[in-house]
Amino acid sequence: MIRTKRIYEEPSGDDGTRVLVDRIWPRGISKEKASLDRWEKDLAPSTELRRWFGHDPSKWEEFLRRYRAELAGKEEELARLRREGEEGAVTLLYAAKDETHNNAVALKRYIEEE
Repeated sequence: MIRTKRIYEEPSGDDGTRVLVDRIWPRGISKEKASLDRWEKDLAPSTELRRWFGHDPSKWEEFLRRYRAELAGKEEELARLRREGEEGAVTLLYAAKDETHNNAVALKRYIEEE
């Protein structure tokens, strides 16, 4: 099972493996408070794509298309997340305020559709 969660929410025993999928470390969060299992920067959108998107919901569909293109060639990392999700809970952590239009939601969707 793969789920998403803002990194600013308290860690929970239900989170399972906690994976930060942002390229930039979230402001105001210490490594201890983040309670991460790992940080997958390489699965985050490129800086250029992130800046272009700017969490603008009107750009969501195009963001998904471009982000999917960036994920091509990252099969090893994606396969690891899929495997972990089949074995137990995996929580993809993100810092964005928009809980619907962010890279963790897009990544979860991509993993589940592949």
